[in-house]
Amino acid sequence: MPSPPGSSLVENVLKIAVLRAGGLGDLIFTLPALDALREAYPEAEMTLLGGPLQTELLSGRHEPIARAITVPPSTGVNGPDTGVEEDEEELERFFERMREERFDLALQMHGGGGYSNPFVSRLGARVTAGAQADGAPSLDRTVPYVYFQSEILRYLEVASLVGARTADLEPRLVVTGEDLTEARNAVPEAEGKLVALHPGAGDSRRRWPPEKFAAVGDALAKAGARVAVVGVEEDRALISGIVDAMEHEAFDLCGRLSLKGLTGLLSRCAVAVSNDSGPLHLAGAVGAATVGIYWGPNFINAGPPNRVRHRPALSWRSSCPVCGATLFDNDCGHAASVVGDVPVDEVMNFALELLQDPTTTGLR
Repeated sequence: MPSPPGSSLVENVLKIAVLRAGGLGDLIFTLPALDALREAYPEAEMTLLGGPLQTELLSGRHEPIARAITVPPSTGVNGPDTGVEEDEEELERFFERMREERFDLALQMHGGGGYSNPFVSRLGARVTAGAQADGAPSLDRTVPYVYFQSEILRYLEVASLVGARTADLEPRLVVTGEDLTEARNAVPEAEGKLVALHPGAGDSRRRWPPEKFAAVGDALAKAGARVAVVGVEEDRALISGIVDAMEHEAFDLCGRLSLKGLTGLLSRCAVAVSNDSGPLHLAGAVGAATVGIYWGPNFINAGPPNRVRHRPALSWRSSCPVCGATLFDNDCGHAASVVGDVPVDEVMNFALELLQDPTTTGLR
């Protein structure tokens, strides 16, 4: 792997492209790096090349990037490593448009580079930079990709390859009036702090049981909070399981909020209690305190950088609860939760502690 030619600023940079598709949390992890790039190159226009979730969230939001462009289906970039139905002509038209942009910098913040480094190279930028796993093609400036690393720090390392640095590790996302209007239509303003429970996760093995969420929700409601249970339509059974099991009233917001509405709602929350998922990381980025429920190894990559506003509740289970196969070997195929053993009292105490903190107003 070649060593980067220093980590100095690149001269005469007017246009920057950053590749980061994937999930919602994947975007949130890049925000400190994007802020660092904006500070290092204040005159440059920054464009995010991402997936539909990224462009949906960032449209109409002029910080930290100026534009967000959806990448066409592309193996290992905007889609899985196999089974993507690529349209080669569509991809070639996309790259032609990107080369016409004449980007000065193109940064790969999308994994180890096996697929994403060739993708970034085809953008035709003057200087390219990104992470590089063993066997992945190189870019002009690279940093080694080792899987177990904080994603926030990983992307800050990539940004540092072109001289962009910051001491601020906290992801932050600006909340718009549109976000808040939709949220207030779903949950009107009222006395009492608002809290959110999010029981979903892209991988069912990362889901804490609904009855445990319900117990935490009741404890928060008893302490005077208004409880909202959020999630997409696919989470309906989980959300219904919480709302039906709770003794206190809760807002059932299943499928009722767009991504922007969810952003607005979470920005009004004093505390969000969630599995390791995009909404958990979004909540932290818009100002909510969070209690995140993690499988321990995932926490290495996805855990928040501070403990002033964020508390992790971890499971260090090492074997499948169904068949006993080690969770570090190949996937055994079972979907049973590996975080179900996280105690209710631990999550409840973290949530109540944060709720009672006078700095968590949750009244926006």
